[in-house]
Amino acid sequence: MARPDETPPDLSPAVRVIAMPADTNPYGDIFGGWLMSLMDSAAGSVAARHSHGRAVTIAVEGMTFLRPVVVGDEVSVFATLKSVGRTSMKIDVEAWRRTRHDDRSYRVTQATFTFVAIGEDRQPRSVPPLTPPAAA
Repeated sequence: MARPDETPPDLSPAVRVIAMPADTNPYGDIFGGWLMSLMDSAAGSVAARHSHGRAVTIAVEGMTFLRPVVVGDEVSVFATLKSVGRTSMKIDVEAWRRTRHDDRSYRVTQATFTFVAIGEDRQPRSVPPLTPPAAA
């Protein structure tokens, strides 16, 4: 995740939304928790797809808010599966903002989310191994 703050990942976002007034605190700033929930949703989508079923968040590491998000910004969240254990998955997640009238994007936060796949009994279950991407 060590790219300049003005070059979003070269992949489709897992989540893309517009920050709205309902997402702000009384001072008009976007809630950090709103942003974190978008990131959790993006990571959860990746985890569910890889594990072929239910997966739950068990940890979030390294979240630092780098730039503010304001009402009207387009927020894109990118999530990449980085490692897999027997029942767990680590997913790198980045959130980027772009103002409505500009093409430049800025990273606003990043973190690593850890998910555990669970079965219908809510107990951990095995996940498939991480396979390397196919050569182009």
